[in-house]
Parts: sequence; structure tokens; C-alpha cells
Amino acid sequence: MRLLDFDNFREIGSTMKKNKLRTFLTGFSVAWGIFMLIFLLAAGNGLRNGIAYNFNSWSANMVEVWGRYTNLPWQGLPTNRRIRFTEDVIDFIKRNNPEVDLISPNNSHTDTLAFNREYLTASLRGVYPDYAKINIKKILSGNGRFINDIDLRDKRKVIVLHPKMSKVLFRDSIQPLGQFIKVGNLMYQVIGIYEDDNTDDFPPAYVPFSTLKALMDGGEYVNDIDMTVLGVNTEAESKAFAERLRGHLARHLRFDPDDENAIGMYDMGQEFRMWQGLNNGIAMFIWVIGIGTLMAGIVGVSNIMLITVRERTREFGIRKAIGAKPSSILKMIIIESVLVTAVFGYVGMVTGIGLSELINYVMEMSQTESAAGIGGNTSVFRNPTVDLGIAISATCVLIVAGVLAGYFPARKAVKISAIEAMREE
Repeated sequence: MRLLDFDNFREIGSTMKKNKLRTFLTGFSVAWGIFMLIFLLAAGNGLRNGIAYNFNSWSANMVEVWGRYTNLPWQGLPTNRRIRFTEDVIDFIKRNNPEVDLISPNNSHTDTLAFNREYLTASLRGVYPDYAKINIKKILSGNGRFINDIDLRDKRKVIVLHPKMSKVLFRDSIQPLGQFIKVGNLMYQVIGIYEDDNTDDFPPAYVPFSTLKALMDGGEYVNDIDMTVLGVNTEAESKAFAERLRGHLARHLRFDPDDENAIGMYDMGQEFRMWQGLNNGIAMFIWVIGIGTLMAGIVGVSNIMLITVRERTREFGIRKAIGAKPSSILKMIIIESVLVTAVFGYVGMVTGIGLSELINYVMEMSQTESAAGIGGNTSVFRNPTVDLGIAISATCVLIVAGVLAGYFPARKAVKISAIEAMREE
């Protein structure tokens, strides 16, 4: 006997038309469960991707330190004493802290940049070559290079610009690489155009730290120091490293090791782990809600199928009385269950995926406008889409649930004798 034939589908279609409300409620339970699961997972992915995107501008293991003012006296030295870093602190940190991998000072100086008749006011940052890796400053192929060790050693007057600065100074008709621009009263050669996610109108330009140090008043001091650390993966390890670093700097710069106000310290790793923990919690919460919604759909399908079989017990008795085999009745119930759950499950899946893709498209357009300087940064929520495999798996789960919900009560019903079944009300 064939599993599927036209008469089966015609009979199932006729049954659905007679029970439109029941069919709609069954299908709605399936579609809503799938839709909500997909939409919630897409929202969770969007939030997770947004958080990850925000951390792309820095290394996840970055630590920044800078000098502040003392709160405690130390060996005859007074309180409220300013702690200032000099370049030798960088070598000291490297020697005494084996966890430190990349390291760079970071000094700032505001000046006017000019090329022919075009000019702008921007911040110059004096840095080491490691700065680009620590703070994720990318230079694409064909856009030159970042500062290197030779620039630093020879105090070269070279500069790395952001594309926004390049467009203002050179317009679109001039290739900026190799050009000389006036910075204050000196000429600097453009050696690279870097890319990052900075949304400021004019992001900073980068020059060798040694060059800026020679030109600035008070250039022997370092504003702050950026570094990356290896093997510091937990909160306890981060706290232990911070205490060791503060102790070493206290010995070198002469302040109380317990004086937490003497130096400022920012640990990107701690913030990253905090957001990661929050992200995992959100993902778990969304999965719980999504699975709960899916289970509600399964329960809804099961209850409606139970009622459906109960209502059709008399019909099954009549079928058996005119010669229908129990297997044919079971087959009809299973096909109906599969058909309803598959069709409405597909509707829910397509609706959920379609809505998430529409939101993703709108957000991509907003982010494009933001990158062009129209509006603010919209990177908190990005790419809110869901894996197609998850959507299909959830639909299959509901189809199986619908089949089982129809099969077991139908099997019980067809075991009843035809006379007893026809007496059912």
C-alpha cells in the first residue's frame, strides 16, 4: 500500500476545511513557537555581536597605566604629589613583569595640519610601533605602513593619517602617500593611512614617540602607557598582576604600594570578562525563554491533537465498520499532523528569519550612515541573525512532536472496536 496518494491529501484537506479553527490554532501554536525562538536567538546574537564589535578596537588583554596624585605620604615625601612617567619606566616595566608582551607610550599634542590651502586641527599621538597592534590600527594593502623602529630611532618626521583627515587635506585627486604636510612649523611625510572604528570627525594622527618628545615642551614625560599581557586570563590573575605592577612602579617612582590613587590603571581584560559573563547569561536566558516558547508550542499542538483524535473516535469507528484498516487511519492522522506542523512551522521559520534579516538590513544602513559621519555609533546591536540549522532543527522538533501527539491517542482510538467507537459522543 502506498504511503501517500491523492485521496489521502483530498481527505485531509476536507477535514481541515471542516475544522478551520482547530487547524488554525494548531498551526498558530507551531508557527508562534518557531517564530519566537528564532527572533529571541537573533536578538541575542545581535547583542553578542555588538559587544564583540565594540571590543575589536582594542586588544582583549590590554592594560593601560598613567600617573596621578598620591594620597599617602612615603618616606618623607608629602601627599598630593604628582606621579609622572618618563620613558625609562617602559623598560622598567618590561624587565620586571614577564607577562608584558607589547608596550607603547602614548603622548598627545594638538596642532594644525596643512597641505597647500587645506588645513585642519588634529591631535598628534607620539607612539611606539607596538601601539598599532595593541589598539588595532589596521593599514590595508596599498595604504603604506605604520611607524617602525627605524622611524623611532632616527626621530623621523613621518606621520600616519586617518582616511577622514586624508580626504580633507588631499581631496580625491591627490595620492597622500609620500606627500609632505605641514604640522605646526615643520614638514612631515605621510607614510600610511590607517583604518579603525573611530567615529570622531578628526581621529588622531600618529608620529614616532621620539619625534614628538623632541618637539614638545615637557616631552620627557609620558602621558600614559599601553601594554598587552600574556597568561592573565582570570579576575584573580588580573588582580595579582595589578598589585605586582603597582608594587614595582611604587619602588621605581617612590610612592606607597598601598596608595591606589598614585597611578591609574585600566584593565581591558577585566571588562571583557565582565561583558563575556553578561553575554553568556543573556544567551542562556534567551535559550531558556526560547525553548520555553517552543515547549509551549509543543504542548499546544499535543493538546489540540488529543482533542482532535477524541472528537474523531466515532468517525474512526465508522471507517472500521466499512472496512478501513487501523493502519490506514493511523496513516491519515500522522500525515495530517506532519502537514499542519510542517507548513505552519515553515511559515514561522520564514517569518522569524525574514524579520531578523530586515532588522539586520536596517541596522547595516544605519551603520553605513554612521561611518559616513551621519548620526552616531550603532554598534551596540549588530547582525541580529540566527543560524539556519537551528531554525530547521526547531521546526523538525515541532513536526516530530505533532506526529507523536497524534500517533499515540490515534493508536489507542483505533484499537477500540467499531461498535464501541461509534457509541462515542
